[in-house]
Amino acid sequence: MATTRTATTQWKGALLDGSGTVSLDTSGVGTYDVSWASRAEVANGKTSPEELIAAAHSSCFSMAFSHALAGAGTPAELLQTQADVTFQPGEGITGIVLSVKGTVPGITAEAFEALAQEAKANCPVSQALAAVKNITLKAELLS
Repeated sequence: MATTRTATTQWKGALLDGSGTVSLDTSGVGTYDVSWASRAEVANGKTSPEELIAAAHSSCFSMAFSHALAGAGTPAELLQTQADVTFQPGEGITGIVLSVKGTVPGITAEAFEALAQEAKANCPVSQALAAVKNITLKAELLS
């Protein structure tokens, strides 16, 4: 069954001195301030499209990796994934680094790395971000 999720942004003013809010409508978990300065300079308590992409990518990858690990008979006790999305004004998103650390009993470091790479390739958000030429993955097995 397909699902649709909705977020809404209200923006006031021009790009450089304007500001807005983005609301996560489907879940209702919050409304967040956004501005050009928070995107291209210092966050100052506001979010950016790239931070929201990082949140989507880290959570999607974690779900895909968890599924792959369980399918291999080695379910994860814990996965901690960080996504660093680099934005260069005038160029756009120039790179994404996914870093995952995991506690997965009964798996080798090689199998952990291979399944992490598979999850990166099959994660729907990774696929949606295919236009980003430089998406890298660092995988570390903790136990």
